[in-house]
Amino acid sequence: MPDQPTPAQPPLFTWEFAADPYPAYAWLREHSPVHRTTLPSGVDAWLVTRYADARQALADGRLSKNPAHHSEQAHRTGRVGIPGERSADLMTHLLNIDPPDHTRLRRLVSKAFTPRRVAEFEPRVQQLTDRLIDSFAGRGSADLIHEFAFPLPIHAICDLLGVPPEDQDDFRDWAGMMIRHGGGPRGGVARAVKKMRSYLLELIHRKRADLGDDLISGLIRASDHGEHLTENEAAAMAFILLFAGFETTVNLIGNGLYALLRHPEQRALLQDSVAAGETGLLATAVEELLRYDGPVELATWRFATRPLTIGGVDIPVGDPVLVVLAAADRDPARFADENTLDIARKDNPHLGFGHGIHYCIGAPLARLEGQAALATLLTRLPDLRLAAEPEELRWRGGLIMRGLRELPVEFTPAKAL
Repeated sequence: MPDQPTPAQPPLFTWEFAADPYPAYAWLREHSPVHRTTLPSGVDAWLVTRYADARQALADGRLSKNPAHHSEQAHRTGRVGIPGERSADLMTHLLNIDPPDHTRLRRLVSKAFTPRRVAEFEPRVQQLTDRLIDSFAGRGSADLIHEFAFPLPIHAICDLLGVPPEDQDDFRDWAGMMIRHGGGPRGGVARAVKKMRSYLLELIHRKRADLGDDLISGLIRASDHGEHLTENEAAAMAFILLFAGFETTVNLIGNGLYALLRHPEQRALLQDSVAAGETGLLATAVEELLRYDGPVELATWRFATRPLTIGGVDIPVGDPVLVVLAAADRDPARFADENTLDIARKDNPHLGFGHGIHYCIGAPLARLEGQAALATLLTRLPDLRLAAEPEELRWRGGLIMRGLRELPVEFTPAKAL
């Protein structure tokens, strides 16, 4: 029997791709698992799509997070550079530095971002969740992105950092500007970043004079007890904890609720479990939602500092490598029934929060917020349903994050608590 021709590669980075990238990722996993492509920005990069290769790349010390490694090579060869690679101040943070600086800064954050602090924060997260649902419960309809998934994590992370309540609306505006425009370097985004940087530097000065029980105060205490942390590093740390922790959770809640609303049998299982006061299924549901349609589509940039091989493909020095978490987490070589949402899935070592030394330090807080959001919405609005056809919904088509622009729902009006 003659060989069947290889099907054509589905297009990448179109609006249709943003709405459902998984068929294209399945093609790449099968036919070109380490795939060189030109990104919409004009940068050439390698996409790593298989689970085993992704885990290797995420933990490979030869792949640097520092954009300077690409910058040097780009200038030597005349290739396009990474957008924002020369950004200063707020752009120098845990997501784009290597050991030993990464080790030092992560150790400092770990001292302030402890499991105890996150656990103690649970009542505040529940209070925020209930307050937001109260604001629309009596209406019978809502946009769960703008009225719920967006404000919940921004207020939670502001509280955790120690941003006073009267200043949090400014943070909401700045974060909204960045999430709408993908964090680009120009126009309103640049102004939002500049305002946020100025505010954070001023807040650090104020906290140093009057330390509290918040995360920024914890960073200052750790720095004052022998660790070295510059003001710019402290501001950059607060910025990335705010922005990365916020946008990730927006998409976790939005994508997760959308998946449950489209899988009524799974949603009913979770509702029954929550109503019975059980927590085990809620925890595994959040992990499965992170795997099935996680908030981070591609891990942040990595750059080859030495020649290396991934999945049998040679990567030259200086080349950008993007690990496609969304593709790896649906790899049939690792996950049975990879395209099936199974909230009771036990064997689920997903890469939704990364792997290796850059594993998301805010994962416990994101899990806490995700569980509170799902459990409370399904309890208080038990007949929650989509108020639009799936094809009518719009997705933010950024390179790293993937999430809905809106999630309109309807439900039987309920009383506020």
